[in-house]
Amino acid sequence: MRTLVDVADAQLRELDALSKEEKRSRAALIREAIDDYLATRRRRHGDAFGLWGRRKVDGLAYQEKVRREW
Repeated sequence: MRTLVDVADAQLRELDALSKEEKRSRAALIREAIDDYLATRRRRHGDAFGLWGRRKVDGLAYQEKVRREW
């Protein structure tokens, strides 16, 4: 899919220099940069599934304790 993105002149110059140096298209470099960014975001935010398993407290006991505080 095609998309339009505004890029600063300095970024474009560096991207073109890198493109020539690596003998890869500008589009390929941008796709790789997006993949890297998305992978980093996924690692930083992590997956919420299974987080409770790291705790040393019984989940039901914790829930009951918190509800008693209401």
